[in-house]
Amino acid sequence: MGDDRAERIAEFIEPLRVEPGSRVRLGEDFDPGYKAGIRKKKDGVELLRSGIELLADYQRRLAAQDTYGVLLCLQALDAGGKDGTIRHVMSGVNPQGVRVSGFKVPSDEELDHDYLWRYARELPRRGEIGIFNRSHYEEVLVVRVHPENLRREKLPDAARGPDVWQRRYREINDWERCLSDNGFRVVKLFLNLSKEEQRIRFLKRIDVPERNWKFSSADVRERARWDDYQRAFSQMLSATSTEWAPWYVVPADHKWFARVCAAAVLAHTLIDIDPRYPEVSDATRRELAEVRRELEAEAPEGAAADPYAADAGAGERKRKKKHKKHR
Repeated sequence: MGDDRAERIAEFIEPLRVEPGSRVRLGEDFDPGYKAGIRKKKDGVELLRSGIELLADYQRRLAAQDTYGVLLCLQALDAGGKDGTIRHVMSGVNPQGVRVSGFKVPSDEELDHDYLWRYARELPRRGEIGIFNRSHYEEVLVVRVHPENLRREKLPDAARGPDVWQRRYREINDWERCLSDNGFRVVKLFLNLSKEEQRIRFLKRIDVPERNWKFSSADVRERARWDDYQRAFSQMLSATSTEWAPWYVVPADHKWFARVCAAAVLAHTLIDIDPRYPEVSDATRRELAEVRRELEAEAPEGAAADPYAADAGAGERKRKKKHKKHR
């Protein structure tokens, strides 16, 4: 990819990045309605389309190289748009190379292990993009806002002390550092929704019959803890945005813009990895040439010996002619 396009993507997402070591005040530092100067939704849709095409290309390379893996962590308050972001941003990639994992209330089996166990079981393989729809950060968000959940985790008394959250931040940072050191990039997106936009989306779930199934009274009850969640998110972002796994705060009041941002951050990660198709050996090239001659010899009378090569050659000649015309 040209350096100019990569630089434009890097510049676009820079305002979203949480600088490692910085202290985040979510309500002051990040605007949920930010649109980076893009005025029209149709312009954003075109940007998203380009981003999806780019992701599809790089995901094929990632799978073919089979060296790196990518873990995309999505966090948001209820109605933040996680499902829609996954559906739209990943619409162009090969489903075999992407795995989505969602995490609900932990089961009895999961509670019999350490709090990271169930997340470690769902990590992507090399060559894959794994998506956590909610992630291990629930353990310092929901569990922190609802400390009764911490009691359900069967921890020894010493592990439930006042330093539990700082300890978990450190453990999570260390875990992500281990993943990064072993070739697994961790991409972390917080979809930042305003309280008013959440209210509107909840009402839409009530007013539109086809969306009634998405409504949960529990979500509305959680809304009463808005300030608690804002503090928990702010402290989490401050403590766990690292050089090897930085957080990006994605403005989520405009769904189309949130999807553009998510695609851009993921594309930036894949561009940085720069996966390549494996090169074949000289022996394999000779074998391919021999098989090609055999297949060309089987062409019916009047048919091109190699239609793909003929079409590719015609396309290249057309491209060169157009380039020469515009010089």
